[in-house]
Amino acid sequence: MSTVAAVDLGRRRFLTATATVVGGVGAAFVAVPFLKSWSPSERAKAAGAPVEADISKLEDGAMMTVEWRGKPVWVVKRTPKMLSDLATLNNQLVDPRSEIASQQPKYTQNANRSIKPEILVLVGICTHLGCSPTFRPDIAPADLGADWKGGFFCPCHGSRFDLAGRVYKNVPAPTNLEVPAYRYLSDSRVLIGVDPETA
Repeated sequence: MSTVAAVDLGRRRFLTATATVVGGVGAAFVAVPFLKSWSPSERAKAAGAPVEADISKLEDGAMMTVEWRGKPVWVVKRTPKMLSDLATLNNQLVDPRSEIASQQPKYTQNANRSIKPEILVLVGICTHLGCSPTFRPDIAPADLGADWKGGFFCPCHGSRFDLAGRVYKNVPAPTNLEVPAYRYLSDSRVLIGVDPETA
């Protein structure tokens, strides 16, 4: 009788341990999707979550692109020459002082349309029909004319923007390129989609 009881006790322990392990694994399989459902989906992130850009390796005169809300956002590091040329273009532009409030946050409504003069942040979508202009930093190229001092050219319908994203006169685009909300996390990191006041 004692042998049967010992065998049953050993079997009972084995079955209990096995059930505990299987139950624990099952609970983990249930818990992981449940806990993941608490974090925002990729669609929700794309719909409006801020995006961080590391600009530490961005060279003078160069541009990088990041995606925010499904749109390209350009970050351009302007040279002193690029900045000094901006003031010479005012009479060729539709809205040189960026007076249309919806084009940029209040803190970038200035001559450079930026928080720091050398760093420009723009939504890379033409305000005419939504094409993406190309970055053309070259001076006086044959296809854009002798008075071109660098900027953005939309190949779809010929709209032109200067290196502050301000639209030229007599082109299809009605307004300047949009400056999104953004703030600096450090000298080398920009957070796009968040105003400085919310820091």
